[in-house]
Amino acid sequence: MKLSEFWNRMRTQFGPVYAESVAVDQTLSQLGGRTVSAALNDGVEPKQVWLAVCEVYQIPENRR
Repeated sequence: MKLSEFWNRMRTQFGPVYAESVAVDQTLSQLGGRTVSAALNDGVEPKQVWLAVCEVYQIPENRR
């Protein structure tokens, strides 16, 4: 998954403003206690980050 696709999915799922908040304000244990933005900056693959977000926010399988 490209980074642009990741952000498109985030904005589609949460809306443009809340997607940014999710990315910078909440740490996820699935990402080693990092935020979405920190994990991406650390080189974690966007698909892995997206799947962590899906797990935490219980996003339906058909939108993963």
